[in-house]
Amino acid sequence: MWDDVKQLADGIGPRRIEDLFQNANRAAEFSLQASGMLFDYSKTQLDDQIRAALIKVAQDAGVEARRDEMFGGAQINETEGRAVLHTALRNLDGGAVLVDGTDVMPEVMATLRQMETVANEIRGSQITDVVNIGIGGSDLGPKMAAIALSPYHDGPRCHFVSNVDGADISDVLRGCDPATTMFIVASKTFTTIETMTNARTARDWLDHHGVLDSGRFVALSSNAAKAAEWGIPGDRVLGFEDWVGGRYSVWGPIGLTLMVAVGPDAFKAFLRGAQEMDRHFRAAPLHQNMPVLLALVGMFHNQVLGHATRAVLPYDNRLSRLPAYLQQLEMESNGKGVSMDGNPLSVHSGPVVWGEPGTNGQHAFYQLIHQGTRTVPCEFLVGAAGHEQDLRHHQDLLVANCLAQSEALMKGRSIEAARDIMRTKGLTGAELERQAAHRVFPGNRPSTTLIYPLLTPEVLGRIIALYEHRVFVEGVILGINSYDQWGVELGKELATSLGPVVTGRETAEGKDGSTRQLVEYVLLYR
Repeated sequence: MWDDVKQLADGIGPRRIEDLFQNANRAAEFSLQASGMLFDYSKTQLDDQIRAALIKVAQDAGVEARRDEMFGGAQINETEGRAVLHTALRNLDGGAVLVDGTDVMPEVMATLRQMETVANEIRGSQITDVVNIGIGGSDLGPKMAAIALSPYHDGPRCHFVSNVDGADISDVLRGCDPATTMFIVASKTFTTIETMTNARTARDWLDHHGVLDSGRFVALSSNAAKAAEWGIPGDRVLGFEDWVGGRYSVWGPIGLTLMVAVGPDAFKAFLRGAQEMDRHFRAAPLHQNMPVLLALVGMFHNQVLGHATRAVLPYDNRLSRLPAYLQQLEMESNGKGVSMDGNPLSVHSGPVVWGEPGTNGQHAFYQLIHQGTRTVPCEFLVGAAGHEQDLRHHQDLLVANCLAQSEALMKGRSIEAARDIMRTKGLTGAELERQAAHRVFPGNRPSTTLIYPLLTPEVLGRIIALYEHRVFVEGVILGINSYDQWGVELGKELATSLGPVVTGRETAEGKDGSTRQLVEYVLLYR
């Protein structure tokens, strides 16, 4: 499948990305617009032949057919025997979505109305603080989105607790008033150990302050029986189906905290933005399809050129948690070692995804990106405008920095240019050469840029859906299941067995020498 692409890549040789712009139309030919956003991938080594070969890879892998199966409710999560239909949660203006012959949309819309009822009750009450207790997708999604849409907050203050480390919930509760705080507990099974441990601590906190917990908890769970044991009434339990994976769940009940913060109307705008991207993904031909091209560019860098990491660099401070969100989305989805048939992959799976907002990152890790020995493909995101119109000069500087970084990564600085700089400082001979060498930037380092008008609820929905579909395309081409996560299970199992050991109730007999030594240290300092 990859032979033609790899052969073309081998022929690139010393070619520099900058030289590709001798084609005056390159920027237009290697970018596209969809849903009001511009995706520019012209600062990469892709040319017409490589792009055509990559698109053929997608065609040969059956991306279009698999896409139609996903939207049609087929069980594409084959290891768990489930459909993959998070897209149904934002299908506000679409038609029926069938799973095993049953239209799921009436239930989806009923759940959305229930979310609106609960959110409006909270927003119209004396509640000042809402604490979302979850982990993984039950935390990263709503937390990322709540920060991103902070200009639209007109409800109670929203906080997020995920880590079982007691410092997390302790630090959050320290700033809350028990008399006016309520909790949203997000766990599909209502048995997730980290989440339920934090939930019990929250209930104990209310009890300690003499506050009855009646009405102070909402459950986002499919296990109504477990929630009932907690005393949470049925109208405060919002369930979701097994065809919604945790890291894809912000569009439904897991997004309740976001709805509380911004209100139902803004939340629906968020859903509609994602629906726009869904429609583009389903209708656009592969060579004009933004999720497909985003995926193919990334796979060219990782699977073909061997660049093992990808930096996501939003020049939008309110997208500060987007890199972490995408880290889970991609690495949990496509961090697999075997294909659907159980055989080892013939190429590497997903890359290591990381990043921080600009311009902060420029004063931290950009040094490695510019002058390090490894190439790190970069994905820039930036808004043409910001919400703070009275601080427009800030946005101008922000955008200038974003565009300058992608240009600098591509152009670099030659040894000749570095020597000229040193000559202006009066250096000569060996010292000039030594100092010039430190000021060389190899350049020729690839990047893409996604630019959008303003970070609104609609735009955020489009961005998240874009990356969801990118992960889907990558998974189909790799031939893996992007919708299970067996890799997280083993650590959970061992943690359960070690619980009694670290408390001293059981011995560490049978554990390896390292684990026994670490347990001994813990018990000594307890």
